[in-house]
Amino acid sequence: MELRKRWEARTQATPSMADPSPLGSGPVNRHGMPRLPVGQSASKKWPVLDLGVLPEVTRESFRLEIDGAVEVPTTLRFHELLELEQVEDVSDFHCVTTWSKFDLAWKGVRVSDLLALARPLESARALMAHASDRYTTNVALEEALKPDVLLVYQVDGAPLPREHGGPVRMITPQLYAWKGAKWINRLELLTENAPGFWEQRGYSMTAHPWRDDRYG
Repeated sequence: MELRKRWEARTQATPSMADPSPLGSGPVNRHGMPRLPVGQSASKKWPVLDLGVLPEVTRESFRLEIDGAVEVPTTLRFHELLELEQVEDVSDFHCVTTWSKFDLAWKGVRVSDLLALARPLESARALMAHASDRYTTNVALEEALKPDVLLVYQVDGAPLPREHGGPVRMITPQLYAWKGAKWINRLELLTENAPGFWEQRGYSMTAHPWRDDRYG
């Protein structure tokens, strides 16, 4: 709570919560943004997109490192995730390839609670998420600390499928979904924001769906 409070003003000012002219259509979501961002189409399917590598990660072999600009570098196993506060949330999933899937029911742990364990330094400004397929993606800390940004291990009442990042992936409902790494294995706190895999290839550093913020 102290960590989230430190960033509360910046979080409340992010585009997905405070944009006076969001781009999209349909009824508004719980943050007051149009349910369907501009350029997106609603999908009943949940397409699979990745780098072409399907890592062999199980709940037993899962390890999560939290390090970088922190006071207490921390490593957690899957059973230790279950010892933290468990969160059930329903949110939408917006892929930069122009489809959105509504009302996915997740279960997992808040990223903010995980970061709090490692006590980020005052100088921390961003988060780099690392995955077992060597994928990386950056998220500004004011986005990462939102209560609906989770590490999830369950979707729609079942274990998260391997092809969708199981056993554990990150979700970022207020950003395009490439900002949430599948098969996540490390949360690295950064003192300066830096590009991840797709950001190095021209994708947006910020990825705000209601601004059609796909490319840098």
